[in-house]
Amino acid sequence: MSTVVAQTLHVFGLRPHVANNVFFFDEQIVIFPSGNYCVKYNMDQKWQKFIPGSDKSQAMLALSISPNRRYLAMSELVQEKPVITIYELSSIPCRKRKILNNFDFPVQKFTSIAFSPDSKYLLTQTSPPESNLVYWLWEKQKVMAMIRTDSQNNAVYQVSFSPQDNTQVCVTGNGMFKILRFAEGTLKQTNFQRGEPQNYLAHSWLSDDKIVVGTDTGRLLLFESGDQRWETSIMVKESTSETKNLDIIQESESLIQFPPLSSPVPSYEQVRATSSHSQLTMPQVFAIAAYSKGFACSAGPGRVLLYEKMEDKDIYHESREIRIPVDPQGNDPSQSDKQDILCLCFSPSEESLMASTSKNQLFSITMSLTEISKGEPAHFEYLMYPLHSASITGLATCIRKPLIATCSPDRSVRIWNYESNTLELYREYQEEAYTISLHPSGHFIVVGFADKLRLMNLLIDDIRAFKEYSVRGCRECAFSNGGHLFAAVNGNVIHIFTTTSLENVSNLKGHTGKIRSVAWHADDSKLISCGTDGAVYEWSLSTGRRETECVLKTCSYNCVTVSPDAKVIFAVGSDHTLKEIADSSILREISSFDVIYTAIAISHSGRMMFVGTSVGTIRAMKYPLPFQKEFNDYQAHAGPITKMLLTFDDQYLLTVAEDGCLFTWKVYDKEGRGIKREREVGFAEEVLVTKTDMEEKAQVMIELKTRVEELKMENEYQLRLKDMNYTEKIKDLTDKFLQEMETLKTKNQVLKTEKEKQDISHRERMDELLEKQTREVQDLECCNNQKLLLEYEKYQELQLKSQRMQEEYEKQLRDNDETKSQALEELTEFYEAKLQEKTTLLEEAQEDVRQQLREFEETKKQIEEDEDREIQDIKIKYEKSLRDEKESNLRLKGETGIMRKKFSSLQKEIEERANDIELLKGEQVKLQGIIKSLEKDILSLKREIQERDETIQDKERRIYDLKKKNQELEKFKFVLDYKIKELMKQIEPRENEIKVMKEQIQEMETELERFHKQNTQLELNITELWQKLKATELEMRRERQKERDLEALVKRFKMDLHNCMAYIQEPRQLKEKIRGLFEKYVQRADMVEIAGLNTDLQQEYARQREHLERNLATLKKKVVKESELHRTDYVRIMQENVSLIKEINELRRELKYTRSQVYDLEAALKLTKKLQPQEVSEAVPTESKVGTAPTMRLNEQEETRRIIEMQRLEIQRLRDQIQEQEQVPGFHPISKIRLPSLSKAEVDLEVQTKRPSSLQ
Repeated sequence: MSTVVAQTLHVFGLRPHVANNVFFFDEQIVIFPSGNYCVKYNMDQKWQKFIPGSDKSQAMLALSISPNRRYLAMSELVQEKPVITIYELSSIPCRKRKILNNFDFPVQKFTSIAFSPDSKYLLTQTSPPESNLVYWLWEKQKVMAMIRTDSQNNAVYQVSFSPQDNTQVCVTGNGMFKILRFAEGTLKQTNFQRGEPQNYLAHSWLSDDKIVVGTDTGRLLLFESGDQRWETSIMVKESTSETKNLDIIQESESLIQFPPLSSPVPSYEQVRATSSHSQLTMPQVFAIAAYSKGFACSAGPGRVLLYEKMEDKDIYHESREIRIPVDPQGNDPSQSDKQDILCLCFSPSEESLMASTSKNQLFSITMSLTEISKGEPAHFEYLMYPLHSASITGLATCIRKPLIATCSPDRSVRIWNYESNTLELYREYQEEAYTISLHPSGHFIVVGFADKLRLMNLLIDDIRAFKEYSVRGCRECAFSNGGHLFAAVNGNVIHIFTTTSLENVSNLKGHTGKIRSVAWHADDSKLISCGTDGAVYEWSLSTGRRETECVLKTCSYNCVTVSPDAKVIFAVGSDHTLKEIADSSILREISSFDVIYTAIAISHSGRMMFVGTSVGTIRAMKYPLPFQKEFNDYQAHAGPITKMLLTFDDQYLLTVAEDGCLFTWKVYDKEGRGIKREREVGFAEEVLVTKTDMEEKAQVMIELKTRVEELKMENEYQLRLKDMNYTEKIKDLTDKFLQEMETLKTKNQVLKTEKEKQDISHRERMDELLEKQTREVQDLECCNNQKLLLEYEKYQELQLKSQRMQEEYEKQLRDNDETKSQALEELTEFYEAKLQEKTTLLEEAQEDVRQQLREFEETKKQIEEDEDREIQDIKIKYEKSLRDEKESNLRLKGETGIMRKKFSSLQKEIEERANDIELLKGEQVKLQGIIKSLEKDILSLKREIQERDETIQDKERRIYDLKKKNQELEKFKFVLDYKIKELMKQIEPRENEIKVMKEQIQEMETELERFHKQNTQLELNITELWQKLKATELEMRRERQKERDLEALVKRFKMDLHNCMAYIQEPRQLKEKIRGLFEKYVQRADMVEIAGLNTDLQQEYARQREHLERNLATLKKKVVKESELHRTDYVRIMQENVSLIKEINELRRELKYTRSQVYDLEAALKLTKKLQPQEVSEAVPTESKVGTAPTMRLNEQEETRRIIEMQRLEIQRLRDQIQEQEQVPGFHPISKIRLPSLSKAEVDLEVQTKRPSSLQ
């Protein structure tokens, strides 16, 4: 065997075409098929464990888990033979418990399997044309019963057991719904189908005799004991936007309740084949799963409906809807959720719902989320990540990052991380992706699509193309080891591109067939290619020519690789061999033993080699290759392996296949040590990010920060409001508490009087009860003693009678036995005597035996028959008498049994009477205990009342002291209230003035905004005029160019005419030259029209030019007038703003002074906390309601500086706008009014702000 060992680490993918392909092992672990394995996946810890399928398995058809979660049944095809394997899930690792592969009946494959409730029996359904339903005792591999379910070759989708009855089973299929019962070694149908047969796709048992069934026309039917009891139909209506809405059409009453049960899944291909003729608008119910509140069912593409039982009625209604989420990374997000749900299952505690779809995706949802999202449909989440839904054709890895790149005809490109086992990036496109290669740095990929070859960036959250090449249908591409070049195959040509200038540097032509694989040398100096033409070429990139070649036309090569030292080429193809090629010749051919090799990979260390086969197996070999059959086979995939790679450090093997699964393998040597290759530098953590993305994220962060600050302010404000509300509530509660105390006092006194009355009545009743009880006990004892004596006497009499009867029966039996033995002895003696006589006669007749042989034989036969008949009659007679004796004996035994039963019933009555006496005694003890406990309660209540009285007296004293203090404080309060009222009278007019000023400022701001709008409109008009002016200038340039062209033409004509004048003495030549000039310069047809056209064009041009000039002049005048108006308005607004700011500052100073006075008065009263928020809210409505607002404000100088700075910036902005308008050519303002200088306004402001401070 080989020293190289590969161990499965992780898989990304779901195996298609498996019935019942997902179920729960426990709350956290899910089991699903992937490749040739069943995977146990922990949803919390994200680990995977593998249950291997059978060796040489060709197809996995169906799965089933036992109700006790101990066994897993798997239906497979192994070497064209059906096999059912039962695994024991509780053992670690999972081991095979039984293999069912020897069948006494014809079978092609098992399409559906199910365990019985006690997990002892197994139900299997075979495929047409046999369509046998087989009932197994699987532990003993014994067939208990078998029946043919269908004789018309219709598909059977699902079989199942009743959840609590091993003998009752259900079968559904196309036109088939049967309930069968197992009895006396046969399966018999117990229901009869009524109405038209339908295509029943899925069913689920709800109780012992209730089943819900789904059809391909969206109907849900409930059957109880085979009769239909309830029905719901689901219809999908197509709207204009091609979206589908579910409407419940009809619903009949039902008397059922739905217990939880998992539901197997029908074969998706069979259903599609049978329902291709049906209406597209009908949703097909592929899966049903019941739970405690009702049941869940698939309702068309991407939808699951939950039905629940109504509380007051026995009918079921649609409670919630769950959808597959729209994929934003998909090519068409609106269609990404349009995938049929083939299997549904609930977790054991019904916390989670799992679903698998027709696109090989796994989804899950927590049921509590569906309850939260009432009114809106809930959405599934991916169980792991979005998986490939078709065969994987491209695989690549890099050096600097632990990344895997894959592509598929499902039009997607995915980037995986084999260290964290996660999906890093994912994108779908409009065209199919055939091949992919990853740059050694891990930042770029090149992908071959059906229409183009694209070079793309791997960004932090996206895959973006930055260069496209017109290479159609590229089936193979590869980056060089250095990353500076990449090769792309187009049919039988290899294009070499550079990644620096992104140009095509070379084209390698020589193959006559399609190229299937390319491989680079370690130093990137050479490239190796192989193809369907049976050629393996080694290309030199410096010359672009072939250096070595090896052609074998009988072989179509699939893959090629090169040894690390670049001396040996390894190629695999259709001729079942692995070839070693060196110097254009085949050194060795190693047989593949009846399989086709489809992929090959050699380690960078040169110590191991892996090959992939067409049956999905992986072979691990050591290198150099052995001469014997030394390799390890691993059954990995469920289809031919398309690509395989080793990571740069030789730690992991990566394989992909046509089953759409990606496997990662850990590579070891035979002793279990990892094949390590030292890395000088760890994996890179850098990622590519575009500048726009960074800016957007920074902007989002800023917005979020501001939002957080706003939320903080809002929360603080809400907290303050809550504090105020709580103080008010506390005050109300204290008042209520005092009132309740008073009421409790009165109640307590009433209760005391009632208690005394009840004590007296209770004592009287107790005395009466005790007397009554003693009398009843004495009476019962007397009665019971008399009854016991009578019963005992009866018992003794019956016992004596039974003994006598038993002795008589025994005596009769002995007599019968003696008579029987005597009769048998007499018969034996009689027949022995007869036998002796016959023997003597035979001895006498031996002499003449030849003459009388026939007569003797006849007589012998007659004698034997008579003897047999006589023996038989005697035997029947005595057997009859024996039977009569036995029957009489049994009758007597029955009578004795009846007597015994009567005796036992009497004993039970005696025991019951004794128990009643004990119960009465116990009740007496309980009543005494209750009396004692009530006495204790009375004592405790007395003590509590006494304590309450003492506390009430203390509180009354405190209330009296507090009332005195309150009177004194009310005196102080009266004085302070008077002062506060006087101050408030002074504050109110000031506040009114501030309000008026604010209204004026607001009006000015609105006016300023209006001016800004007018300015922007004028700017737009100016830009339009500029554009018109530019257009006229362009027209002018064109006309000038035409003029220059005409002048040049006239000049040339003059030159030619001057040349003609040289022949003025020779008329013939002069005539020819003149004719030539005419043909050269004059267009005969347009001669007359040219002059007229030119004049019309000039007139139109002049007219339009005059019109535009007039418009331009009027617009200039308007702009000048409006600019003058704006300047005057700006100056007026600025002056008003300055005066208003000055008044606001004065009011603020006065307000601050009044606040300080109010605060001092409140401090004297010690009521600051209560009055301060109210005064602040009344005095400063625009500021935040904080008690310490005056201290939070900026000082006056800083406020004035800030206001001046703002005004200065506004003036500067307005000046810049005016300068820009003045720079416009043709714009000359009439007015020369300028704004006042900034320094003067600033000085005025400072003087005005200092005056009030000096007054203070």
